[in-house]
Amino acid sequence: MPKATLTREGTLGVLRIDNPPVNAISPQVTRDLDAALDAFEAAADLEALVIECAGRTFVAGGDIASFSQPGFSAAPFNAVLRRIEDQARPVAAALFGTVLGAGLELAMAAHVRVAHPGTKLGLPEITLGLIPGSLGTQRLPRLAGLETAWRMISTGKPVGAQQALDAGIVDQLDETPAEAARAAARAATGRAVRRTRDLSVPAGADDAGLIEAARREGEAKPHLPAVAAAADGLAAAAEKPFDEGERIEAEHFAQLLHTPASRALRHVFFAERAAAKIPGLPSDLTLREVATVGIVGVGTMGAGIALTFARAGFPVTLVENDAEALERGQANIRRMLESSVQRGRMTEAEAEAQLSRMSGATDMGALAEADLVIEAVFEDMALKLDLAAKLGAAMKPGAIIASNTSTLDVDRIAGATGRPEDVLGTHFFSPAHIMKLLEVVRGRLTDPEVLATVMRLARKIGKVPVVSGVCYGFIGNRMAEVYMRESEAMQLEGAMPAQIDGVAEDPAWIGMAMGPSRMLDMAGVDVGARTVIEWIDSGAGPQDPAYRALCRALFEAGRHGQKTGSGYYAYEGRRPVPSEETAALAAELAKTHGVARRDAIPAQEIFERLLYPMVNEAAAILEEGIAYRPGDIDVIWTQGYGFPGWRGGPVFMADEIGLSEIVARLDHYAERLGNDRGYWSVSPLLRDLARQGARLSDWRPQD
Repeated sequence: MPKATLTREGTLGVLRIDNPPVNAISPQVTRDLDAALDAFEAAADLEALVIECAGRTFVAGGDIASFSQPGFSAAPFNAVLRRIEDQARPVAAALFGTVLGAGLELAMAAHVRVAHPGTKLGLPEITLGLIPGSLGTQRLPRLAGLETAWRMISTGKPVGAQQALDAGIVDQLDETPAEAARAAARAATGRAVRRTRDLSVPAGADDAGLIEAARREGEAKPHLPAVAAAADGLAAAAEKPFDEGERIEAEHFAQLLHTPASRALRHVFFAERAAAKIPGLPSDLTLREVATVGIVGVGTMGAGIALTFARAGFPVTLVENDAEALERGQANIRRMLESSVQRGRMTEAEAEAQLSRMSGATDMGALAEADLVIEAVFEDMALKLDLAAKLGAAMKPGAIIASNTSTLDVDRIAGATGRPEDVLGTHFFSPAHIMKLLEVVRGRLTDPEVLATVMRLARKIGKVPVVSGVCYGFIGNRMAEVYMRESEAMQLEGAMPAQIDGVAEDPAWIGMAMGPSRMLDMAGVDVGARTVIEWIDSGAGPQDPAYRALCRALFEAGRHGQKTGSGYYAYEGRRPVPSEETAALAAELAKTHGVARRDAIPAQEIFERLLYPMVNEAAAILEEGIAYRPGDIDVIWTQGYGFPGWRGGPVFMADEIGLSEIVARLDHYAERLGNDRGYWSVSPLLRDLARQGARLSDWRPQD
């Protein structure tokens, strides 16, 4: 069945692309477009051509999976675009939905572009470590100028239809773009067509300065070679003939396809989509209706969760212990909305609409008819167990109860409700109304329809959901625990927080958004310490007096991080500076616990001791069935913990290093540092895969 066909409407040819779900350009679509153009060129009586799409959107990009196929080339599709642009008869494109990547490149090859007012248009290839490969770097500057083209190409962010019209990317907006494109094509009949490639790049205020700045940005990001390539493309559009710019773009695109950054980013792209799929669930599973939501506990986290649901259009009931706590929570929500308005993220009308969807109460009876209630109270098991029992009694049959927790045993909380099949964990990341990641924790008795309902709901509220099983810290914080463990161990041995954070944040090593000490100072040393103390006191955590001793000592000293002005760092406002107190405390703790101090710890060792235990823990998480697939782990770390997407996540990065190297170094540290506590014991899965020369990211449970 052809994915692109030509039909007649009187003297008008209509080329329709029908490749669900988003009409992506694949090798087959390219061949079918070629055949449709053959038919159009053979029909001399047709006066014009309209390109349109079936379904819910115009072409929303290329088939990214085909990029990894042997022999892949953008040349066949580019030749189709040249044929479209070369037509002597007018060609109009009817745009709607999300016109991205190859979709916008297709549209720019047409002579006339008509868009629905709700259309989004963009070239997001940079988010995959690529540049536009089908003349986007050459045609977009000729339509919109260098400044707009650079902004769109270098950030990957789309523009709205009105912005596109103002920039010259589209020619007309219409509520019925298919009809308007037909009218525009007919109106252009008999007139000379306007080919984008023949246009000169419109002059900007300082094009030379813009190109220079673009090149500097590329030089500053050697780990993202697509940025420098995009700058070259931009310069070629401004300074060279179209055909020369086409050659430069093609060379860069072909090279970028095989770079580590692009392979990593494409891995994350597919991993995010795979994470939404839950193995073993029947396709005809009935989902529960969620129309109303309750939030218990309106602190910082609860307020962020409430805003997330209100923004998505849900009525939200806020419940607190007393009127004073409720008012504090509602005032916090108002401040968060005011901040968003001031930053231009929403209008005052949108903020008021969100606020109007929220109501408050101080008794559980207000939640009796809610379809979903998320408890977001303090991370304290006794408190959560008490609240779980009350929710189990107060809520209607079939309503879903979610515990927002970052480490606690969801099965214990579920049991306390008396209806564990209705319960799961939802680990929102702070700030909850901004961070995209949501760890959905599947309890031992969670009903499959509850899990599937919350996964669908997560996407509706704009989250990237990943399922985790029940264990301490789930997937993300369980791995973060060994990361923090080694950071603190090295501080007792003599390393400074800034040295460790510097290695974590340096793109030459990892490229984290924030190193371990800065991260915990921002999140709150008290939050981390209480969690560790409860874990140890429960008997499940390490019974080691030196374990996370620095974090616990900072907590006891009231040094809770940025909010108290001191933690691992001292703070001048929000700026972290080295803390002599922390250095002295680390030295004192080293003496207490018999830890040998060193004058210097090499960056290579810091890198290995931060990353390799995380990889080992990831393998254990997979082996235990806590994560469904390796890619889920990478999604959690790239979306929730600031791990750079261009590294692909800790699992993908481990494969790039080589599992045999990682196992050898883990064994080295076990011997050098001692392994009485089992901290350096290599996961059997990791050792086995290293022996086979296999990749951890390719592992599946049936293996």
